[in-house]
Amino acid sequence: MKAMILAAGRGERMLPLTKTTPKPLLKVAGTTLIERHLKRLATAGCDAIVINIYYLGSQIQEHLGSEQYGMPIVYSEEAELLETAGGINAALPLLGEDPFLVVNGDIFTDFDFAALLRRQTSVQPHLVMVPNPPHHSEGDYAVDAGGVLRSNGDQFYTYSGIGVYSAAFFAQMQPGKLMLRPLFDAAVSTGKLTGELFSGMWTDVGTPERYALLTEQYP
Repeated sequence: MKAMILAAGRGERMLPLTKTTPKPLLKVAGTTLIERHLKRLATAGCDAIVINIYYLGSQIQEHLGSEQYGMPIVYSEEAELLETAGGINAALPLLGEDPFLVVNGDIFTDFDFAALLRRQTSVQPHLVMVPNPPHHSEGDYAVDAGGVLRSNGDQFYTYSGIGVYSAAFFAQMQPGKLMLRPLFDAAVSTGKLTGELFSGMWTDVGTPERYALLTEQYP
């Protein structure tokens, strides 16, 4: 299975750290966030990598090159920031028709990608959910006993930025800017979005404060 790393964002909430460095190239425990993903994806058995780039994207391309850990890397260069769904949709010619894994380039986690890479026949999207962090205490969706995501329930969880998709999920989407959330909401309303709960180590490296706490924990 191929994997896509979302790395195009401006990282505006991370200023001044991201004034000259794209967020995926920030280091934790001596390794950039994106290289940590690449190493773990390779260990899990990923075949190839697609990375979308926009803000300071040339730095990412120059840093990683065309191969890492035995996996070929291709880049989806965006002329404007297309957001999450828009970026994936633009990269579909590079990803193909088969299911593919997507991970945000600005999270730090020990999630094992291997199980997701085995979802070769996934027809509907499958999301990894996490307990709600303080900055997103309301969560996104509930997960029922069958692993279907719901917009109602006693306990909501937060989308981790890790999921498996296929080109069919984006079939009705027009080219351009779009976040994933509207597509998720539409799929949840018809019971066509599944998920699983991950309670291990996970941080959305979204602010300098969160980054500082993370680097204190993992110097």
